[in-house]
Amino acid sequence: MRTAAETEVRRPSAVRALTILLATTAAATVAVELLNWWYAPEQGFGLAVRTGWAMLRSFGFLLLIAHVRRGRTVARPFGLILAVTTIFAVGRLIVPRQGVPPLPGLLGFAVLSALCATVVWLLYRSSALAGHLVRHRPRLVIDRAGISWRETPPRRPQANTWLLTSRVAAFTYSPLMLVPALVAGGSILDGRLSAVPAVLFWFGAGIAASYAVLFCTAFLMRDKDWARGLLVAVTVAVLAVDLPLCWWLLGVDGLVRDGGPLLAAAALALYGLRRAGRASDAARPDRQP
Repeated sequence: MRTAAETEVRRPSAVRALTILLATTAAATVAVELLNWWYAPEQGFGLAVRTGWAMLRSFGFLLLIAHVRRGRTVARPFGLILAVTTIFAVGRLIVPRQGVPPLPGLLGFAVLSALCATVVWLLYRSSALAGHLVRHRPRLVIDRAGISWRETPPRRPQANTWLLTSRVAAFTYSPLMLVPALVAGGSILDGRLSAVPAVLFWFGAGIAASYAVLFCTAFLMRDKDWARGLLVAVTVAVLAVDLPLCWWLLGVDGLVRDGGPLLAAAALALYGLRRAGRASDAARPDRQP
């Protein structure tokens, strides 16, 4: 039996390289955001909220490190969504409302984009990582030997990577709605009291989206066809609520800065559903013509 120390030593070199890369990306995310805050001509409430949300992604990269080191299957879709939304979240803050972005900010964003692209490439193209990211989350198990906390395969059928990608992408809907809603809440502090009902509705829709996604993805992972259609409907509803409110309460600038990341997450979720559907049809002889 291998000891914990032996398991640590025998990890693929790609795991150690990716761990270093993820730690560097987390640090770069913080550095670029601080740099952008320093050069920003307007350091208002909206920029503070968006900057704080973007910097929270550095903790996401640290969480991804834990998943990679433990060989979790969720590391791939989580890394893809985290990298894509980080690029959007940071990129929307680099461009000012007027004028040309500062050169240090552009250089920092270019470096961060290259790091995120390398993370995605390693996760999906490295054969060593593909053989390492095969473990499932531990859970409480009760059997004849007693009660133990250990890794066990899920009872549901094994979901493919694209279903996991759609699930992770859909879980970002709620925070991507709540962040601009919080930014719009700043307009209330500026005396725009007519926006109160819309902002409250926006918050409620963001919270409701999280429960709707949780419900349909629970059945999506069991490969239920109706759950795919439900997730598509939830995605359309989320876009139908968020994008008009971004345009109305935050203007065209807010539509680009806050609607863009949500559109990217929605596109990934729908694309993942499409790819998963093709793979499912190919694996079921009764569905083939």
